[in-house]
Amino acid sequence: MALHHASPGEVVDLGLPANASAQAGTRAIVKTDRFEAIRLVLAQGESIPAHEVASEITLHCLEGAVSVSLADQRLALHANQWVFFDESSVHGINADTDAVLLMTIMLPIAD
Repeated sequence: MALHHASPGEVVDLGLPANASAQAGTRAIVKTDRFEAIRLVLAQGESIPAHEVASEITLHCLEGAVSVSLADQRLALHANQWVFFDESSVHGINADTDAVLLMTIMLPIAD
């Protein structure tokens, strides 16, 4: 079965059903030639190890709280807070509570 991506103009509910697991809740929302949006759902204590993305990204914390580690600092990101990272920023995420985030990746424009 193909993964459903949102169509232009389609309204997407970023919240989770009450019985959804963290693993089932994480999903790609849309991907175009220029950007990708992903809903990340992390259970308290779950983490995404430090990694590098070769694009600019944003993280918008929709629910809960996470700690974001960068090369030289650690950020606390709570519900309704947003952060931007330059391309090639090494970052990791740890869920301080159950959390839902919207991650947007700006993809390089092909020549």
